[in-house]
Amino acid sequence: MKRAAVALLAGLLFGFGLQWAGMTDPVKVQAFLDVTGPWDPSLALVMAGAAGTTLLLFPLIRRRGRPWWDVRFHLAERWEVDARLLSGAALFGLGWGVAGYCPGPALAGLALGNPELWWFLPAYAVGTWWGRPKTKGSGNAGLTSPGRRTPRH
Repeated sequence: MKRAAVALLAGLLFGFGLQWAGMTDPVKVQAFLDVTGPWDPSLALVMAGAAGTTLLLFPLIRRRGRPWWDVRFHLAERWEVDARLLSGAALFGLGWGVAGYCPGPALAGLALGNPELWWFLPAYAVGTWWGRPKTKGSGNAGLTSPGRRTPRH
């Protein structure tokens, strides 16, 4: 229960931050992506803030060995750049540019009552389902850090 409450609190904080920064407005996001029009750099500042926070705090958090409310960190299983990753990133970017939404701001925008999200979120859900790994029960492979794997049992 504590884990779910912390996840909910983190999600609400994230959604509030996205809304406060204006990232739930697809027109603002598209103004960043359209470098030929009246370019709005505010999304770059939001991304720089997120990347900077991660670069500073992630090494400190990893020193703990495990999260406060879980038995281990859940990190990516794969680190390879392949055709599937590149095609998925291109499709994500295309959808982001056309719709002006990515998943986080879309969910925050849904809470604000943005009606176009009733079209975007089902399409996003189908795309996520379609692009999921095809292996059964893969879960997390026990990755401890990039490139270092623990044995699977």
